[in-house]
Amino acid sequence: MSEPQRQAAAALLAASSPLPAELGRLFVRHGHELALVGGPVRDVFLGRHPGDLDFTTDAPPERVMQLTRGWADSVWLVGIAFGTVGLRKGEVVLEITTYRSEQYATESRKPQVRYGTSLEEDLLRRDFTVNAMAARLPDYAFADPFGGLADLRDKVLRTPGSPADSLTDDPLRMLRAARFVAQLGFAPVPELRAAMSQFAARLSIVSAERIAAELTKLMLSPLPGGPARGIALLVETGVAEHFLPEVPRLRLETDEHFRHKDVYQHSLTVLDQAIALEPRYRLEQDLVLRLAALLHDIGKPGTRSRLPGGRVAFHHHDVVGAKLARASLARLRFPKDVIADVARLVELHLRFHGYGSAEWTDSAVRRYVRDAGPLLTRLHALTRADCTTRNRAKAEQLDRAYDNLERRIAELAEREEMQSIRPDLDGNQIMQLLGIQPGPLVGRAYAYLMELRLEHGPLGAQRATQELLRWAEGEGLGGPGTSPDGS
Repeated sequence: MSEPQRQAAAALLAASSPLPAELGRLFVRHGHELALVGGPVRDVFLGRHPGDLDFTTDAPPERVMQLTRGWADSVWLVGIAFGTVGLRKGEVVLEITTYRSEQYATESRKPQVRYGTSLEEDLLRRDFTVNAMAARLPDYAFADPFGGLADLRDKVLRTPGSPADSLTDDPLRMLRAARFVAQLGFAPVPELRAAMSQFAARLSIVSAERIAAELTKLMLSPLPGGPARGIALLVETGVAEHFLPEVPRLRLETDEHFRHKDVYQHSLTVLDQAIALEPRYRLEQDLVLRLAALLHDIGKPGTRSRLPGGRVAFHHHDVVGAKLARASLARLRFPKDVIADVARLVELHLRFHGYGSAEWTDSAVRRYVRDAGPLLTRLHALTRADCTTRNRAKAEQLDRAYDNLERRIAELAEREEMQSIRPDLDGNQIMQLLGIQPGPLVGRAYAYLMELRLEHGPLGAQRATQELLRWAEGEGLGGPGTSPDGS
């Protein structure tokens, strides 16, 4: 890089925020180095406003805390083992990390951290060259020893040192590479792809929580097509086999619609289409929808069967897939509500097709809404996204059919309380009318009234009471005065 280019880079970084220079003067005044480093530097050159600021220094953590206590509004240890101190100055959050080098022992889940002695040594241990740029403070002197700015311009991912050493030291970088593919549209250089394949099994030493965090960032990328490209890199390099094997197992499975795509490619297309539908349904970077789109067909490999004439079927793959989705996300320690919602969407993703092409009855519409519950909007998006046929007439027919279903739901919602369908009588009223105590009989009565509600819509308390007493008589109950166990 020429000197004019270096000066232009420094000026651009200086314009991003005055706070780093102020902090830099504090450190230099006390005989220490300080540099703005990593993501904030990269983001300035991408035209993005940096979020939290990351710094690196030759001062050990204890010294960093001494220097900044009177300057920052609050100071805390992010992790003394990792040499990181957190600060807050006004509304800005900062982290300062002592120069370091770290690597994982062969079977360890935690890196061994050693403090370094120079900025260049610190930059060498970072994941990719685009994150190995720094601005020495307080004058923002630009440091780019590994050509990160050129790689940023060329949109490539390259490690500062050997890819083998980098991925051996921190295997999570394989997922981070896929995340940058998803978020920035970058492409890993061939040497990095080869190293990802070679060291994919090394991911086993990384905790499930850290893997899930990177996968979440990948899936929530706002870049069109980004999440699918990130997943594709993990599958093609064999990395996905070691944390989400259900996805690569979809390859080469022919789906029941005999499309030109295998189930794996179909799933990536559904993911893309679900993301494209988020604005229509006022969903914003929805993790549950995106995971459900990716995993909706993972039950197919285990349910594949041959039919006469060489055709293939995947009976009950929705139910099997829901169980697999629940198990895979639990294995990665995703939050319980995310696991439950994704599994439920996978279980429901064929429900629309189960009603066939006939006109939906009011009862069928109510059951569809009841089964989806609070996931109805996401189910709308997933069901529409699941149509990937190239047959335009068929696609338009399915689209019209779902338009009609949504219209029917809206019409019924005007007349009924569709979002919380429940019987006209609650459990307490049932017990009072039948003279019974809490127990299984109350549940049976409630289920009977729910069926009437779904079939006929709101009955009103009077008719519901009549129907309940008629049911009780048929069950051999005597109404009030029946024994506590309903006998």
